[in-house]
Amino acid sequence: MTIFWIITAVLTVLVVASLARAILRGVEAERPPAAYDLDVYRDQLKEVERDLSRGVVSAEDAERARTEVSRRILAADAAMQAHADAPRRSGGGILIGVLAAGVIASAYAIYLQLGAPGYGDLALADRIENAELARNQRPDQTTAEAGLPDTPPVDVEPDFVALVERLRTAVATRPDDIQGIELLSQSEARLGNFAAAHAAKAQAIAAKGDEATAQDFSEYADLLILAAGGYVSPEAEQILERTLAMDPADGPARYYFGVMMSQTGRPDTALRVWDQLLREGPPDAPWIAPISAQIDEMAARAGVNYARPTIGTGRGPSAADIEAAGDMSPAERLEMIQGMVSGLSDRLATQGGPVEDWAQLISALGVVGQMDQAAAIFANAQEVFGDDPTAMDTLNRAADRVGLQ
Repeated sequence: MTIFWIITAVLTVLVVASLARAILRGVEAERPPAAYDLDVYRDQLKEVERDLSRGVVSAEDAERARTEVSRRILAADAAMQAHADAPRRSGGGILIGVLAAGVIASAYAIYLQLGAPGYGDLALADRIENAELARNQRPDQTTAEAGLPDTPPVDVEPDFVALVERLRTAVATRPDDIQGIELLSQSEARLGNFAAAHAAKAQAIAAKGDEATAQDFSEYADLLILAAGGYVSPEAEQILERTLAMDPADGPARYYFGVMMSQTGRPDTALRVWDQLLREGPPDAPWIAPISAQIDEMAARAGVNYARPTIGTGRGPSAADIEAAGDMSPAERLEMIQGMVSGLSDRLATQGGPVEDWAQLISALGVVGQMDQAAAIFANAQEVFGDDPTAMDTLNRAADRVGLQ
């Protein structure tokens, strides 16, 4: 790094010196008008001598011309002397000083904006290798949590605190009570006790065994990361990987995967992950706002001239939309649901999508009474997700709700 600053200083001095030389040359080269007059008069004397030698003018005329030109030369020379005795202009030195300060300040400011002070110049392969090394050597979950400062307690009602205390006691005596453990995890998180919350969530996942879902693991990773102050530890990374193996479309897991890549020196990967999440939407997804706040900086770190995409319009009708449709007239309900599901149906047919999209489409079609189409979608989804027991469970529940099974 020292060599870099030495080279930078030398180059800056050379640039300033070149500009200063040009400025000084311009100041020194400045001539008074009388100097140009002298050049003209001397040429006139030479011309008189040439005319006399060629016989163009007489000796008397040549003498008179010499006298007149000599008189003008003396006047011009006097003007030259007066200019030489006048104080010299000192603006060149001031201009050079201002220029030097401007060049140095501008160069340093640009480097702070675009460069990386303290970071060596590395080839892309070396940077990727260093990022992988940093990823493998980063602190574990326990170290990260221990390094956080104490946070003030969350302001909640005393009755709630007392309820959580009783819940802790109850869970301690009934370690297989999954519902109680889940409630304890949520309550601890509400109190800001994220370490206790993720410990309870881990207990719940262990109690569920093979029935633990991708959402369970996604929530567990979220609590681990919150307990570490936003840092994605190796333990949290493993849970994220398990979540995405079960559900590649899980939004929170994909968002946190991007966070991890940004923390370990791979902003390029984080940018790709977050850009895809923005394109998919929906606009009200909880990960859209944090991505929107950080993605421009991530693009700058990745060296990408990034243009934000239009955020996706969502996956189709929500549960609230479908429930609200039940209070409408048949014509109104059909019009609303058809408008919401048409785009989703077309996208699933051409691009595919996560199992949640298929389940929502089946439910929406069942609400409006289009059972034949719902059955066709269900059959198509079974072909797509037949080898995924978790996905099939989601589809079967949707089919049960509309009476297909």
